[in-house]
Amino acid sequence: MHGVASACMIMRVSFRVAVAGASGYAGGEVLRLLLAHPEVEIGTLSAHGSAGERLGEVHPHLAPLADRVLMPTTAPALADHDVVVLALPHGVSGPLAAALDPQTLIVDCGADHRLERAADWAAFYGGEHPGTWTYGMPELPRGWAAAGPLPKQRDLLAGRKRIAVPGCNVTAVTLALAPGIAAGVLSAKDLVAVLANGVSGAGRAPRPHLLASEILAGAKPYAVGGNHRHIPEILQNLRTAAAGRAGALPGTISFTPTLVPMARGILATIAALPTPDADLDSLREPWERAYRNEPFAILLPPGVWPATKATLGANTVQMQLAYDAGAGRVVVIAALDNLVKGTAGAAIQSMNLALGLPETTGLSPVGVAP
Repeated sequence: MHGVASACMIMRVSFRVAVAGASGYAGGEVLRLLLAHPEVEIGTLSAHGSAGERLGEVHPHLAPLADRVLMPTTAPALADHDVVVLALPHGVSGPLAAALDPQTLIVDCGADHRLERAADWAAFYGGEHPGTWTYGMPELPRGWAAAGPLPKQRDLLAGRKRIAVPGCNVTAVTLALAPGIAAGVLSAKDLVAVLANGVSGAGRAPRPHLLASEILAGAKPYAVGGNHRHIPEILQNLRTAAAGRAGALPGTISFTPTLVPMARGILATIAALPTPDADLDSLREPWERAYRNEPFAILLPPGVWPATKATLGANTVQMQLAYDAGAGRVVVIAALDNLVKGTAGAAIQSMNLALGLPETTGLSPVGVAP
């Protein structure tokens, strides 16, 4: 009887998950988090250039999966799963997803399905717009409510079969600004964001400017002058946050990312003009209200500033803000791990909501130090 009772107590594996693009940084991070998820079984792992290799050859840190062979990334290889996570370059996810069962939950870590406007896709990516999926940023306010819980993006994720994971830079800037935009204390015009970015955000493909000899002991900007592909996504999110607020948008943002010599992490510093109606003595209140019960969006105590090291390996974004009276601007700073909260953690958080699981399943707010 004891053996039977013990067997009955074993938790049933609920969902079989495939990961396409498993050899890359994002795909590897998805697998690291899935290994700690109690409700999933890891199914097919696929890749392009690394197809035929064992996973341990490209991700030696994923020891429980080291002997798994990477399959070619094809629709038949990914079929017969409850969930497929796509960690692929932009332009690849759209055709592949179209060939998969409409009842399969597909979570796209790439850019193909984030943007709502075809004109934005054409301007920043080029080619035909692959279409828009439900956006996977649960904490994003969808307007402001005078009382009661705020409407948020998580309200739209339950039961969805197609989810687009936000860009990593987008997550940092959006969550830093959204409460102030939604509450009407920040203007969406003339925003200035400067980011320090770990090099893993550029992916794993070997490129000269990402070599250690090029990046160590230095820092250099990229996509300067309004060229970065995350700009329309940020402005799209600010439109969502300002829903119902007359005259709040359109917005503008000067967005400058900078590669710095760290493997992972983003530190975003954003300057915004307060609106004429802003109560500067109670400036923190919109952020406190928006994130009070959020497990992964953390407004730090006054005077404590975000640090990328504090978010390493955690599915958290840390935030702080201050009013610069001399410049007449509100400064908001956000830190996150670009591979966790910026990508893989957001994918699993959204997957959990779509599947009806507790949102925090398999995810930790605890970082790694030193």
